Amino acid sequence: MKEHTETNTARYNSARKWMIFWTYFIGIGAVAGGLSMIIDPSGKTLHMDAMLPFFQKLPFADVLFQNFLFSGIALLIVNGLTNLTAAALLLKKKKLGVILGGIFGITLMLWICIQFYMFPLNFMSTAFFIFGFCQAVTGYVAWTSRSNR
Repeated sequence: MKEHTETNTARYNSARKWMIFWTYFIGIGAVAGGLSMIIDPSGKTLHMDAMLPFFQKLPFADVLFQNFLFSGIALLIVNGLTNLTAAALLLKKKKLGVILGGIFGITLMLWICIQFYMFPLNFMSTAFFIFGFCQAVTGYVAWTSRSNR
């Protein structure tokens, strides 16, 4: 029984460290991207202006997607601040950090599914879908291997 507990503790600690990596990596990237879109809603600074016509497939495109302001705010909140909050909770070794970290991995995958609908298949969207999957799986491993932490 002791060996099983030690294995679970080692697995939990490893998964928690990976969760901290994923939440910081995704959170910092989303904050940077979101702020860039808010600062320059035209998308020219990030060379994204050519992508704006793809947003016209979405509901309320004539109101929300004439520039990148709404997208930047959404990215900042949905994938940026949320993941940084989970990272802070993970650093404090709070159980909620593990739960939220896993949920935010699923959130990222759902976000990317919208991009799969809007854009032609591309490396960046595919890579971030995989990152979200890795984050969700890591959250699951941390959750299932924790022992009343």
